[in-house]
Amino acid sequence: MDKVINCFSKQPDAVARLICFPWAGGGSIHYARWGRLLNSSVEVYSVRLPGREGRAKEPFFQHMQQILDEVINVLLPELREKPFALFGHSFGAMTSYAFAEHVKKVHSLEPVHVFLSGASAPYSETRLQAPRRTHLSDEEFLQWMTSIGGTPPEILANPEVLKLFLPALKADLSVVENYRCNRPTSPFLSCPVSCFDGKEDMPHDLQAWKAMTSGDFTVQMLSGSHFYLKDPANEKLILDHISKHLETAEMDYL
Repeated sequence: MDKVINCFSKQPDAVARLICFPWAGGGSIHYARWGRLLNSSVEVYSVRLPGREGRAKEPFFQHMQQILDEVINVLLPELREKPFALFGHSFGAMTSYAFAEHVKKVHSLEPVHVFLSGASAPYSETRLQAPRRTHLSDEEFLQWMTSIGGTPPEILANPEVLKLFLPALKADLSVVENYRCNRPTSPFLSCPVSCFDGKEDMPHDLQAWKAMTSGDFTVQMLSGSHFYLKDPANEKLILDHISKHLETAEMDYL
């Protein structure tokens, strides 16, 4: 499991697990840190995809189903053991949705909460009409990355580092650009869904996510652009929100 899941802080007595999916090109460390920032009632599992960190020599996944198959194969016993929640930003939000839909339909398992950030629902018109980025030249691609912010300038200015970083980013974007799903005709979840976004990011259709659940649905807009969640103040707001909802997860689960 350690190859696929990064868990900085083992919490055997946690009441719930938070499974975090990376943004496009991202590793597992950003979210694994959250295990040290949240209290011991929440254990954080941060997903590590092939082609990065300790899996750098493995080929990238090309399809969403490959991600689902690997993560579910590793986590299915844990999903059945205690309540779990999902968090994903951008590409990670899409993966969280696909994961939630799959485990519900195939294994009759449901998260106690889904936290989604920085993305339109995959079946929304906003998403379906979004321009494809993977066909851009490297120069155009870097211009786009600069425009959305969040990538450290020292990475953008270092050709050698970019050679390592760009393939993972383009691979993940290709997965999400080719991922298609139908708008749910009726909600397949009953748990709460919380959406977050940066006020200065490009507009996302956050309301479309409501179609996935019959439970509570909320949207919080925070200051910043696409990677607003890297700001310490915003990160604290998000983690406080997660803590508040997951500390009582066991009661909701029973």
